[in-house]
Amino acid sequence: MLRSRRAISTGLRPLVGLMTAACVIALGCGTAFGQIVTPDSVDPFAPKAAIPRKPQTFQKFGPQQQAQLNQTPTFTEPPSAAGETGFDSTNSRNAKAKARALAAKKPGVAARAQATSPDQPPPVAISPYQMPIPSAGNTTAVNSSAAKSAMASTNGAPPVEIGPIRKPPKKRKREEDDDPYAQHGVHAGGFALYPAVELIGGYDTNPGQSANAKGASLYSVQPELRAQSNWSRHELKADLRGSYTGYSPDSDPTLSRPNVNGRIDGRVDVTRATRIDLGGRLLVGTDNPGSPNLQAGLAKLPIYTTFGGSAGVGHKFNRFDVSLKGDVERMAYQDSKLTDGSTLSNEDRNYDQYGVKLRGGYELRPGVTPYVEGGVDTRKHDLATDSSGYQRNSKGWTVLVGSTFEMSRALTGETGIGYTQRTYDDPRLDKLSGVVGNASLIWNADALNTVKLTAESGVQESAVAGVSGVLSRDIKLQYDHAFRRWLIGTVKVGYGNDDYKGSDRDDDRYMIALGLTYKLSRWAQVRGELRQDWLRSNVTGNNFNETSFLLGLRLQQ
Repeated sequence: MLRSRRAISTGLRPLVGLMTAACVIALGCGTAFGQIVTPDSVDPFAPKAAIPRKPQTFQKFGPQQQAQLNQTPTFTEPPSAAGETGFDSTNSRNAKAKARALAAKKPGVAARAQATSPDQPPPVAISPYQMPIPSAGNTTAVNSSAAKSAMASTNGAPPVEIGPIRKPPKKRKREEDDDPYAQHGVHAGGFALYPAVELIGGYDTNPGQSANAKGASLYSVQPELRAQSNWSRHELKADLRGSYTGYSPDSDPTLSRPNVNGRIDGRVDVTRATRIDLGGRLLVGTDNPGSPNLQAGLAKLPIYTTFGGSAGVGHKFNRFDVSLKGDVERMAYQDSKLTDGSTLSNEDRNYDQYGVKLRGGYELRPGVTPYVEGGVDTRKHDLATDSSGYQRNSKGWTVLVGSTFEMSRALTGETGIGYTQRTYDDPRLDKLSGVVGNASLIWNADALNTVKLTAESGVQESAVAGVSGVLSRDIKLQYDHAFRRWLIGTVKVGYGNDDYKGSDRDDDRYMIALGLTYKLSRWAQVRGELRQDWLRSNVTGNNFNETSFLLGLRLQQ
């Protein structure tokens, strides 16, 4: 308590002294001007300068003292906050040491360090996006490359070339579809669907493909659906096409028949290098009207159905790709209906096929992967012997050498050539062998011209006595030219050969077609085609000519 009282009294003493001095000054001022200034006569909100003061209270300086006050102080030594410790707060020593070390590493830094020494004022930073300001005596704009380089090398300027402000480059727009008539499709979940249907009418001079030509008008309905997944991993794609063609008036046998060709392929990405390949296929059709496999007196062409699937695994070893795939297929014919009302069984033509394929490819360059493929298969018929008493079960193997192409979308597809051989359980049936080839290539020569090449080969079963099988080869070349984006001209040429093993018969097939497509919009097209077919056989009575004219409307989404 005593200490606190002493502290309070000690703190009040200066305040009491100041109040006393203020009263004395106020009484003195009031006496000097003939008026005593009291607190009531002073405006409490007026500035202090408004209160009159005695002039004698201000100290006057002489000329010498005033000159000393106006003089700018100078320091002989730099200020330091270290005292006697030796610490230099200006950091001048460290700055000089860093400058010397930097100059030793980079000779060009010495000039810049000298230019920024404390003896010279720091240069004004120049933005690399500003034009240098000319001096008052020089109004010429600095626009030459030499002047820009000189300004850029000025002390303190950035080590870049100075020039005018440039506009940033325009962003490239996303490339849109070049074809304004291309099919858009429909998006359903994770799939893009491309449905379409084509309605065709026309006339055929020889729909029966026989030596005795008999013309008939025709109509055809051809629906189709393509599907493509857009998943981040895995893939599933499908291509389903069907048609029904009717003739009027019908001939014996009736030639009206369906046709379905569908395929589904999938890929499951197990890891970045390992995948599982899956596939399925369906084919519905009839034999050609002039085929020797057909019985005489038919009232209607028998329909066959082929369906199958495959499953396998593939792995990539850097650029080397290896895949192993198993395949199963079923071929089944319906019974034949004769003109007398009876039926004949085609069970002896039904069979199951089992096969395995091994394929290895090496990527020589992006988009070009040569490959070697080998496969073996076995065919087992439902009946041990056919209607002629032949055992049709067989075993075969095929080797192909080819390459896949995907070169900047100018050339895409796959091609291969090889050799196949098939032996039959019945010793009376000759061994079937020959060269085979497959191809599916699209060459986009330029924006107006496109060339397509397709080729396929296969060994077909035969029901003719003594004939082991039929080795069929087909190749087709198609050329499309765009006169306008909405007007496309097409030329097709094709060749096919049917070699009947165990018989002298050999048929050559030729085809040429001219077509024109008029695109009304993305959803509708009008198509016309004129086609000519020939068959030339070494067996008398099998040659024929066929001319057909087709006009159709295609609707797509």
